[in-house]
Amino acid sequence: MTSSFQKVRALTGMKDLLPDSSASWENLEATIRAWLASYGYRNMRTPVLEHTRLFTRGIGEVTDIVEKEMYSFNDALNDEHLTMRPEFTAGMVRATIEHNLLYDRPQRVYAMGPVFRHEKPQRGRYRQFHQIDVEALGFAGPDIDAELIVMLSRLWKLLGLNAIRLELNSLGQAEERAAHRAALVRHLEQHKSVLDEEALRRMHTNPLRVLDTKNPVMQSMADSAPRLYDFLGEQSLAHFQGVCDRLDDAGIPYTLNPRLVRGLDYYNLTVFEWVTDQLGAQGTVCGGGRYDGLIGLLGGRPAPAVGFAIGMERLLDLCEQQEAADSRPECDIYMVHQGEAAQRQCMRLAERLRDEGLRVIVHAGPGSFKAQFKRADNSGAHAAVVLGDSELESALASVKWLRDQDDKGQGQQEPVPFDQLATILKTRI
Repeated sequence: MTSSFQKVRALTGMKDLLPDSSASWENLEATIRAWLASYGYRNMRTPVLEHTRLFTRGIGEVTDIVEKEMYSFNDALNDEHLTMRPEFTAGMVRATIEHNLLYDRPQRVYAMGPVFRHEKPQRGRYRQFHQIDVEALGFAGPDIDAELIVMLSRLWKLLGLNAIRLELNSLGQAEERAAHRAALVRHLEQHKSVLDEEALRRMHTNPLRVLDTKNPVMQSMADSAPRLYDFLGEQSLAHFQGVCDRLDDAGIPYTLNPRLVRGLDYYNLTVFEWVTDQLGAQGTVCGGGRYDGLIGLLGGRPAPAVGFAIGMERLLDLCEQQEAADSRPECDIYMVHQGEAAQRQCMRLAERLRDEGLRVIVHAGPGSFKAQFKRADNSGAHAAVVLGDSELESALASVKWLRDQDDKGQGQQEPVPFDQLATILKTRI
């Protein structure tokens, strides 16, 4: 009897992690925990569900996350409006306030796990995805801002990643941002004709985010907008210079990006992103910054804070790309032979090829042509050089191309004179 039950599949944008791939996650998590422990950061675990008002207050009501992306619902049993966490910071700050963690000392803490946003699924962006969130709570100086960035530079080295670059900016303080905001709104009003619907909606509620546009029609307008950096006072400039000096001390290169912003009022001073060109449109691997106003905004005694978040899916994607790039084949050429005389000639020819910088494996011991070709293919070699009795008599090696390189004809064989073998192989590989 056939069951009428309709097969259930995973929800769109929510991905199963199967045993073959979970090992990569476990290895990455272990590396991250050891890395964070080496800087004195301790783990914090907060609930997946929080009161919705925590995020509307902590993230901002006029952000995309709150307006479009949160998974929220009414808990009829307790008559509460709840939300599955779309990010970690608000919940970690809530826990810090609730449990009075800053009573006797600052805190270095981190969290790791799933977060939820109702976004259009695409590469590096899912509806359930995972973040590493690191927060330094109660620290005011530029030294901690720089420490977080230096930490991240060390993580990229631990993971063997070299295609990530640092972008840096300062948002100054509230009064400096207010002066800049007024100038920015005037600028936007003068360019209303090029603003898209989203920019017009944000022009007065969240104008900084308008500058973070991907709309090519608005790029010239954004490039000519007043720069927040030009509104910074002496103390803000000194803080930013302190961060830059420490990054220079550590030998960490960075680019000043005046359009790198955060659209919420409690963000201040340092903001940074680590970005890559290897993940398509979703190029930000890590984003962070100082948010000295958030603890007070959520009802705690005002205290400085700075932190960052890393998207684990994007980080794993980068790691896998790096591993693929680093995984060289065993050799460039695999020598296949039949008979002792052919093997000895292969060994002589192999030395000539190595003199030209080619990496060569000569099949060791006897074996059928079929077995040797299988081994040649598994080696990742570009070509197999075949020698048997007929090749020895004619002094012509038979070259079989195993990889499709510039239309050389994968799977095809061609005779090549012994004395031309090194030259022809080197020019084609």
